[in-house]
Amino acid sequence: MTPEAVMRLAIEQAEQVKGSTYPNPPVGAVILDSDGHIAGVGGTQPTGGPHAEVMALRAAGERAKGGTAVVTLEPCNHHGRTPPCVDALLAAGISTVSYAVSDPNPAAEGGAQRLADAGVVVSAGLLADKVEQGPLREWLHKQRTGLPHVTWKFATSVDGRSAAADGSSQWITSEAARADVHRKRAVADAIVVGTGTVFVDDPTLTARRPDGTLTDRQPLRVVVGMREVSLDAKVLNDDSHTMLIRTHDPLEVIRSLGDRTDVLLEGGPTLAGAFLRAGAVNRILAYVAPILLGGPITAVDDIGVPSIVHAQRWRFDGIKAIGPDVRLSLVPN
Repeated sequence: MTPEAVMRLAIEQAEQVKGSTYPNPPVGAVILDSDGHIAGVGGTQPTGGPHAEVMALRAAGERAKGGTAVVTLEPCNHHGRTPPCVDALLAAGISTVSYAVSDPNPAAEGGAQRLADAGVVVSAGLLADKVEQGPLREWLHKQRTGLPHVTWKFATSVDGRSAAADGSSQWITSEAARADVHRKRAVADAIVVGTGTVFVDDPTLTARRPDGTLTDRQPLRVVVGMREVSLDAKVLNDDSHTMLIRTHDPLEVIRSLGDRTDVLLEGGPTLAGAFLRAGAVNRILAYVAPILLGGPITAVDDIGVPSIVHAQRWRFDGIKAIGPDVRLSLVPN
């Protein structure tokens, strides 16, 4: 396997554990034996459990000696709930370490230097963009800013409508697109909507499998606004926990979710407009269906753009077909 193929396998491991490792990052690791054959793979376990390197080393056993570790994040060099991963790599006799992204956490950094000082050949940056835009996107944002990463997720017709003129919106996108959304909900820490969405749609805001059953992990449901929510609202059922935040200030919402990392904004056009005006959206995920609806109900209301020269500029960082629909991923310019 090429180095890139091995790192892609490590990225797959990281994606598999994403959503279950908080507050640790979702990391994947692959151990190659001295002949370059895969000896073990692993991903970071839930809080208090082993990190990815340790899981991969356990799978590799004695075959790790003289081998190579390929990791999505620089091996940690600090003792938290578990010993440093650097210790485990050195004890196993690893001779080479290749990682994608350097650890921005001051408490954990220094792993690469310590490995190099011990005679291990260390290289960085392999498929770093794939890791930064993939499994570590939200965690890296939290480490660098101290704030949760906010993704505005919405479904729209190709002409930018989130509902037909009569208000009906089920379903704009396909079953495949909705299944993709539920997979993203299952790894998110919180879903944010406004009271208007609760009143109009009465959503449950849960993550479900294709058969309709709840996934093992559910995000926190967050309802924003000044109006009271009916005690009969589905968002207050026992499927998950719910937080009510009495404010119209997006920045106050983000501060209230400061202990979270991955936040989905799923509210209607008013809430989306408020977050965009406040500069509080870090990523856009648009599920676009090949249908035309026309009418007045757009995906977003006023975002404070008086003319074309003041338009918010975003760039695509991913375009993928999901069934008959297209998922567009955008980040700020």
